[in-house]
Amino acid sequence: MPTPEILKQVTARATELHSNEQIDKAIDVMAKKITEELQDLNPVILCVMIGGVVLTGQLLTRLDCHLQVDYVHATRYRDKTVGSELVWINEPKIDLAGRAVLVVDDILDGGITLAEIIQYCKDKGARLVKSAVLVDKITSRAEGGLATADYTGIRVENRYVYGYGMDYKGYLRNAPGIYAVADQDQ
Repeated sequence: MPTPEILKQVTARATELHSNEQIDKAIDVMAKKITEELQDLNPVILCVMIGGVVLTGQLLTRLDCHLQVDYVHATRYRDKTVGSELVWINEPKIDLAGRAVLVVDDILDGGITLAEIIQYCKDKGARLVKSAVLVDKITSRAEGGLATADYTGIRVENRYVYGYGMDYKGYLRNAPGIYAVADQDQ
């Protein structure tokens, strides 16, 4: 677990990639597209915890449609900077059978987590499953990973990033922008 002093050093060395204002504009565009496509489908917005909580909260107030909200907690990182096998912590409580589902997460990196959650929704009988991510990391997807999200806010280079829901070793999710970690802090 990083100490407060280490976190101060990490943030001092980090590079801002996208400001809060840039992110707000990107979320506005995403929300407009999502509303246009899902407004008549009574969607379930499925937040992927913990990283997807910031984007989900920001989207909810911008979506102009009747919807329900639930969450799933599945992770590959567990406060580390490298992913491993998917661990399910919580499944959604809303019945997904016959529903349109929008899975909302912070970042599309290797795509394994989102691919497995989307398959879970399909296995539960969802009639339509879409995905939304704030960040698409420009990188090669892992074998079996989701290639692209249906709705993407911004794209970033292939660096470890934090802020706006994305963490650095369990911290810095609340940073009001998206920052790239310096190589020495990865």
